Amino acid sequence: MKQEYDFSKGKRGPVVRSRAKTRVTMYLDNEVLENFRAKGDALGRGYQTLINDALKEYIAKASKPVDARTLRRILREELEAAG
Repeated sequence: MKQEYDFSKGKRGPVVRSRAKTRVTMYLDNEVLENFRAKGDALGRGYQTLINDALKEYIAKASKPVDARTLRRILREELEAAG
């Protein structure tokens, strides 16, 4: 181990910064989450990716911001469609 280290060129923050995604905490109905997990397992994809895809699809069609009530409706519609 060195006596001193040179941190003059060091940068603060995470070593690898994600530019495309942000970590969020949100609450979903158990039924919604279970169905997306099952759908993800069946398709061999992550359930979070499927939720993200469903939200992006809705946003592309919507002209107003998504509120919690609308989000739940969208997720339920996606789950029913997946059957």
